[in-house]
Amino acid sequence: MNLELEPLIALQSLDKQILALQETLKNIPSKIRSVEKPLLDARLKHDSQKKIHESLLKKKKETEFLLDEINDKIKKEKERSSQIKTNREYQAHLKGIENLDSERLKIEDELLVLMEQSDEIIKELKKAENAIKEEEKAIEEFRKTLGDEAGVAEKELDSLKFKRTAIAEKIGKEVYDLYMKQLESGQGLAVVEVKDEICQGCYMNIPPQLYVEVRKGDNLYNCPQCRRFLYFLPEQEKEKA
Repeated sequence: MNLELEPLIALQSLDKQILALQETLKNIPSKIRSVEKPLLDARLKHDSQKKIHESLLKKKKETEFLLDEINDKIKKEKERSSQIKTNREYQAHLKGIENLDSERLKIEDELLVLMEQSDEIIKELKKAENAIKEEEKAIEEFRKTLGDEAGVAEKELDSLKFKRTAIAEKIGKEVYDLYMKQLESGQGLAVVEVKDEICQGCYMNIPPQLYVEVRKGDNLYNCPQCRRFLYFLPEQEKEKA
């Protein structure tokens, strides 16, 4: 086998693992953002309910003020009863008190509804607060798990890069530069097996004579279509792999 072919195959294997680990580390922030969405939704719901509660409290305060006002009016009207001289005036006075009582009952009913709504929204606020705490706890645990995974991945990555440096030194600069160019353009795949005259990188047929030469393994050959380095792996070698 060509002296540079074996290290090229080994380098491709290492780079495949390195790229996978780098992708894992790269995706960690997006994974965290994806699990943060329920927390953001819970917070938005809590904020919305909080605004509703504040609005109800404001309206409740205004309604209580109106109730105090009308109770004060009724009290003053009742105190004025003794000053009325004629029966007609007295009947009109009673009618006025009756209207005020009716208005007071209406306000009291509104106040009761507001109090019930306030009680319900307080319950919903409590549920939202609990949901936020649960989501925060889940995210913290998820971050810890990802942090542990990232730590393992980084250690493995350092080990693979160390091995890679040793293997890369066995490859000439010109070949290595071509390899790196193909690694980038070939989406992380620069060295591929050829089987039954088919390149396993682009899955296109290669010329029969080229296939014969690749099988010999005496020189470095590239796929005519995708330009990836080609190698042939005998069945017994596949079984070992």
